[in-house]
Amino acid sequence: MRAYVLTRVRSGEEWELLSTLRSTTGVLKADFTFGPYDVIAEIEAPDLAGIGRFVSETIRCAPGVMETVTCLAVG
Repeated sequence: MRAYVLTRVRSGEEWELLSTLRSTTGVLKADFTFGPYDVIAEIEAPDLAGIGRFVSETIRCAPGVMETVTCLAVG
């Protein structure tokens, strides 16, 4: 199962989060973006519960993360 995690990050901490995500198992791709979200990551896990655990235990706990929105990939 895959999902896109849209993340708002405190100013100045975007590149640190990006570097962390890019070296984390389970992250397929992570990019810095302009707009309402600062970093978008494509992640994968075996099931929905795994997606939830990954977001709550890995991304939301990362320094500088203020908000996340998780969009499940379909198809």
